[in-house]
Amino acid sequence: MTTTAALDPWRPNRMPTLATLALFSVAVLGLMVSPGPNMALVISHSLSLGVRGGLASAAGIFVADLTMTGLVCAGVAALFAAWPPAFDALRWLGAGYLVWLAIKALRTRRTAVPTAEAQGSLRRAFEAAIGVSLLNPKALLFFLVFLPQFVDAARGPVGLQLFVLGLTLSTIALLFHGLLGLGAGAATRLLRERGPSLRWLDRLQAGLLFGLALRLLLLERPLRA
Repeated sequence: MTTTAALDPWRPNRMPTLATLALFSVAVLGLMVSPGPNMALVISHSLSLGVRGGLASAAGIFVADLTMTGLVCAGVAALFAAWPPAFDALRWLGAGYLVWLAIKALRTRRTAVPTAEAQGSLRRAFEAAIGVSLLNPKALLFFLVFLPQFVDAARGPVGLQLFVLGLTLSTIALLFHGLLGLGAGAATRLLRERGPSLRWLDRLQAGLLFGLALRLLLLERPLRA
């Protein structure tokens, strides 16, 4: 006879163990410290908008990570992986979006003191972080390949375990990128105080974005038609 407790997916023995979560967290931290697109994006927005720009990017990446977690749990990511042309479509869209952001950075005139217009662009930095993350096919494939490695089918619903792991990853990434944004933003503020000319910061930001676009274009499609 099946009891109500046995059907409860939130029981401790239905979730990833603490040991699994600890190992998973260490693995995630190891991946976070390796330079990548998200790190470059946070630094890029920190250069242009200061601390709040970096934090807005961190929040956008968090939303994108949660979205990709949902796609994996719902099986959409598996459908994406089963159709190789989707990889190339996202790759080109993502690269084009990054180039557009880089051109905008070059056309922006920055002042030593952030203007009201710059403050208003925090929302756009948040949205850009979401867009860049979701248009990176490698990120979606990473979630699809990485999360299942820590799932134990004997411990209950796979979808629930994937959600817990994805939420853990997203939270760790939010904290890491938030701290990165604080550090990069603080450094940018010091640079603003030392000199009125910030044109080179715009060029550095544009260079980072162009580099991300090139990196995305050079990605090899892991699945062959």
